[in-house]
Amino acid sequence: MDFQSCVNIKKEWDIVGARQLGRDIARKIGFGTVDQARIATAISELARNIYLYAGAGKVCFEAIEDMNYKGIRIMAVDDGPGIKELNQVMEDGFSTSGGLGAGLPGVRRLMDEFDIQSDEGKGTDIKVVKWLR
Repeated sequence: MDFQSCVNIKKEWDIVGARQLGRDIARKIGFGTVDQARIATAISELARNIYLYAGAGKVCFEAIEDMNYKGIRIMAVDDGPGIKELNQVMEDGFSTSGGLGAGLPGVRRLMDEFDIQSDEGKGTDIKVVKWLR
């Protein structure tokens, strides 16, 4: 099962679409309901960040396989202003939107792999992976 699907994030409703598509793909790969919920939560956070801070971007999904494992790779990409204080944003409790601050550190905890690249003025590229074990 090798596919890549993307959801453009331009309006708030697109967050729901990305979450639903990601959950559907996770279910098809074989993830149970608990991991589907974890994946959907991570997708919501990534898509919400694009909507709030970049204005537009996309969330892409890919079914992956590595040796004996299957998984899902999620990429959140935008051409927004980038993240100025990346280390600070990755600290638990930090919030720029007045939220709980679970944000990106929460996404990192929910997923098995987490990689973020952000250049001020050029945008942000986040890749996360959840493996089916």
